[in-house]
Amino acid sequence: MENRSQADGRADLYEQLARIGKVVVHPKRIELLDLLCQAERSVEALAVATGLKLTTASAHLQVMRQARLVETRREGTRVYYRAAGEEVCRFVTALGDLGWARLAEVDQIFRAIGAGSERAERVTRAELLERARSGEVVVLDVRPVEEYAAGHIPGAISLPLEHLEARLGELDPGLEVVAYCRGPLCLLAPEAVATLRARGLQARCLEDGLPEWRQAGLPVAAGTDIPATAPAEGRETIPGRRR
Repeated sequence: MENRSQADGRADLYEQLARIGKVVVHPKRIELLDLLCQAERSVEALAVATGLKLTTASAHLQVMRQARLVETRREGTRVYYRAAGEEVCRFVTALGDLGWARLAEVDQIFRAIGAGSERAERVTRAELLERARSGEVVVLDVRPVEEYAAGHIPGAISLPLEHLEARLGELDPGLEVVAYCRGPLCLLAPEAVATLRARGLQARCLEDGLPEWRQAGLPVAAGTDIPATAPAEGRETIPGRRR
């Protein structure tokens, strides 16, 4: 039979885990975590990205910091936040997977934007690597430019969703487009694919996003320039070229 010391220890353990629960109990905090798994951001940038007042964003971030899910650095008077580690981003990924598995409302949201069937049609990482090497696909990163600059699939073209309509003419209609964004619950890539298909282009989403790509141990490039197509020794890259 469990003694009092063991019972107290177990209660203390669950109390500590509940600190993480205080983060995911609020949708804006989940959104903030998702953003910070893409790139480091200032409090001001996070407030703009999430539509929050600066003081509200700061308060949410303090809760996340107390749970040790985010870390900070200061540059002058500005404070920058980042995910505290890759395990934090794996947690966000697992939360998304659980949402897909258990919440029918998640699928309903995707269907509402005309992307309901795309989860089953998504391109796997292995398929993308194979097809991109032969130049059969164009890889589009439809996240904001600052997220692309912080890290992206090598060879992917930065084309944020808000600029997609204006730049459709740049895409080769003879090639399939594979779009990716922040992860399986991100709506940017499905919206991009819905737009591309409506214009008669072949398009699918990657099975997940940049965090999952990185977690799988695949190469990630940084900066705003399209990387060269030649792979570094022992590593694969995706050309994602246009013809």
